[in-house]
Amino acid sequence: MKGIRGRLTVYFMVVIIVSVAILEVLLIYTVQQSYYSSLKGALTSQIRISADMYAKYYSDTSLEENILYNVDAFWNQSNAEVQIINRDGRIVMDSLGTIPEGSEPANDIREALNDRMGEWVGKINGQKVMAVAYPLKANGQIVGALRFIASTEAIDHDIYSTAKIFIIIGLFVVLVVGLLSIFLANTILIPLKEVTSVAESMAAGNFQIKCQKKRDDEIGKLADTLNYMADEITKKEKLKNDFISSVSHELRTPLTSIMGWAITLQNEKFQQKEMLNDGLGIIAKESERLTHMVEELLDFSKFVSGRIKLEYKKVSLVNLMEHIRKQLTPRAVRDNIRFTVEYPENLPDLFTDANRLKQVFINILDNAFNFTESGGLVKFEAEVLEKELKFTITDSGCGISAEELPMVKEKFYKGKGSQSKNGIGLSICEEIISLMGGKLDIRSELNVGTTVVVTLPQEVRSRV
Repeated sequence: MKGIRGRLTVYFMVVIIVSVAILEVLLIYTVQQSYYSSLKGALTSQIRISADMYAKYYSDTSLEENILYNVDAFWNQSNAEVQIINRDGRIVMDSLGTIPEGSEPANDIREALNDRMGEWVGKINGQKVMAVAYPLKANGQIVGALRFIASTEAIDHDIYSTAKIFIIIGLFVVLVVGLLSIFLANTILIPLKEVTSVAESMAAGNFQIKCQKKRDDEIGKLADTLNYMADEITKKEKLKNDFISSVSHELRTPLTSIMGWAITLQNEKFQQKEMLNDGLGIIAKESERLTHMVEELLDFSKFVSGRIKLEYKKVSLVNLMEHIRKQLTPRAVRDNIRFTVEYPENLPDLFTDANRLKQVFINILDNAFNFTESGGLVKFEAEVLEKELKFTITDSGCGISAEELPMVKEKFYKGKGSQSKNGIGLSICEEIISLMGGKLDIRSELNVGTTVVVTLPQEVRSRV
């Protein structure tokens, strides 16, 4: 009984047996009450007729005289045993000829002597009987009581026979419904076994298998959940493979340059000062690239694991934007790109994480410089809206095609362009802005340029 089938069958059977048992008890009790009520009604009707006959035709003679001369009138109305009780509660006549000595009058007799009809069910001489007693009156005065006694053996036998039929029917119902419960348990168990089998295959690494949804119930929802989980795992697996491929490619390029120049500079023929400086410069630049990539990967790992936390403090946005201007202006001059930073005089301070916000802006601006040709424009401006702050970074670079634009913020996405790199940076930027309660939107047109809009609430709405 450890399996679901056994437990369900046992549960069903317990419910069925308890329900049938309760119904059987109620039915048998109802039948018993019906039989006994019928017997009581018959005795009551007969005893009233006899009592009324006594009051009309025999009340002018004493009870003792009527017993001597007119006793047949009392039991002609019934087949039951007839007893006549005097005013003192003593049985003075019994149709069976057996008069108990010195016994206390039964409850039904006392009731009758008090001008009420009495009834009693019990045993006389080891036999179960029902007795009904009724007052006998002469000229409005109670002179005794009339008692009819009937054996309940016949109706008890009928009740027993009826109860036996009910029990047989009940056992048949339990058997039929028990078999039906096994069938119903199978309707739950078989689909569950199929889902379990699919789950085991998925656990073994086969995510191409699918659960067949047969009904729109809890098991159907479980099948949908397993299918969704398999699809998500497949996507994550593809994402992981793409990530490994992308990162391997990105890491191979600077490592190849570093290794090549390190080997070259080891050769005495190539240790002239000018070549040495060039080689060391390239090694330093490529090492910086590697450091930046590793930092991005570490940040991404923290975001995925939920370990990233923002350190909030009051930040002067004017100072932040001026710092970014000073940091990137030398690069703009070197690449012959016009770089402007604009913000209103009423630009307020913001309670946020300065380092993370700077990371977002530097990353977006770095992309803008990377994809803007010499002589182009990169513009960084801020606006104060009613409840929000809007930061816009615009470039006149090569732009992004319409089919690639929805995917540039996806993790590890690599564009088709030769300058494209893996998409970790923009993914991290969107995560940071989302944590700050803001939004990051990208608009672009191929060969025209790109605009990135960062919107932040003036009041802190962080999710951490």
